Amino acid sequence: MPEPLPPTPEHSHPTSKTDLFVSFTWLALQGFGGVLAVVQRELVEKKRWMTREQFVEDWAVAQIMPGPNVVNLSMMIGGRYFGLPGALAALAGMLCAPMVVVLLLAVLYGNVADQPMAQNALRGMGAVAAGLITATGIKLIGALDKNAMGLGVCIALAALTFVAIALLRWPLLWVLLGIGGCACLWAYRVLSDVDADRRKDT
Repeated sequence: MPEPLPPTPEHSHPTSKTDLFVSFTWLALQGFGGVLAVVQRELVEKKRWMTREQFVEDWAVAQIMPGPNVVNLSMMIGGRYFGLPGALAALAGMLCAPMVVVLLLAVLYGNVADQPMAQNALRGMGAVAAGLITATGIKLIGALDKNAMGLGVCIALAALTFVAIALLRWPLLWVLLGIGGCACLWAYRVLSDVDADRRKDT
């Protein structure tokens, strides 16, 4: 498990398991429609628990793991600082309050589900969620400047992924195994070359 990063003026960390629980509860209650945008804003811009580069890397790992992305990310962060108890505290924060809210909304929605107004409202919310996710993705492009593969390769891989999923309608599993596997191999090769060059210099 990675060692906790030391706090600096530009990098903070959760102070306790209670801090994890409260922070992820607040994050979860804001996550209507576009949770990615909320997670990035809260963890990177407000709390500064991670840099943009760390967020991109951890989010990528959370996406390929089974289960909801943001739940995986919360457990990764909790486990990084406080081990298994921290992971469980973050998980409880992500699930407890939202579960109550969802149950209440399910009861209310059941009474108006057939109403055209309710259906149109959900369609509108879908467009807003898509906009939030797109805006966050554009905001995080700058983090790719420091990626070992280089900005050009990262953009090419992102374009290939978009074409495969949005246009060719390939299954997500095949995109992850194909394009994702190639990206991992290329990154491994680049990092190996960098490591070899450092050893030569020393």
